Amino acid sequence: MKSILFYLVAFVCTTGLFAQQFVDKAVVEYEVSTNLKKTMSNDSWDEQMKENMSDLKISYFTYTFEDNKSIFKFDRWSPKTRIPKHEKDADEENSWFFDFTARKMNMQKQIVGTNFVVVDSIPNIQWKITNEHREIAGYNCRKAVGKIMDDVYVFAFYTNDITISGGPCSINGLPGLILGLSIPRLYTSYIATKVDLKSNDSAAIKSITAKKTYDLIGLKTLIEEKTKDWYTYGEDKEENKRQKNLFLWNAFL
Repeated sequence: MKSILFYLVAFVCTTGLFAQQFVDKAVVEYEVSTNLKKTMSNDSWDEQMKENMSDLKISYFTYTFEDNKSIFKFDRWSPKTRIPKHEKDADEENSWFFDFTARKMNMQKQIVGTNFVVVDSIPNIQWKITNEHREIAGYNCRKAVGKIMDDVYVFAFYTNDITISGGPCSINGLPGLILGLSIPRLYTSYIATKVDLKSNDSAAIKSITAKKTYDLIGLKTLIEEKTKDWYTYGEDKEENKRQKNLFLWNAFL
């Protein structure tokens, strides 16, 4: 009798183990929220603009992945978002393509009205995984803390059940997909609202082409040279430095 019970228990446990399914292709929707007013300066022009803006810039992006490749791109605006057109343009143009097998990244970023295409290796992010957990879009996620661009901390929640090692924008490198992401210094958060396992949009997962491309170092050098005199006005040196950092961090996220 004991041996029968033993085999029954073993069968149930084994069946449960094999029943666990790991997701290797899907379309994930993210709600992206930025407190745009906190990113703005306190000069008279920005203060005037704030009066006619919503507190939050809210948009929706999709992360489509299959065969260890992914693309993250804009989908639509929330009707709650009320901001000037020039604040929307970059979000609508930006996209990030990753080939994790080849360890290659290909992204398009609109910077001051011009689209730049970057082709480079996938950046490495140093992560510290914690024991904190939360559920996002029906998946159990574990918290990790990383650092990008030397001194910008990011807080991510990833799930082992979705096998691709990616996430919003260029954030990557965890043992599963990032479903929740917060970047306090950019006043921005990303939260997955749904994971669609039935959508088949593999044709959308393709690299971005351009006549001229840059690597990350080359584009950073170019942008810093072109904008070196942008943040030297006024007496508030700390605010000028903050504005310059916000600009560069957003440009290379």
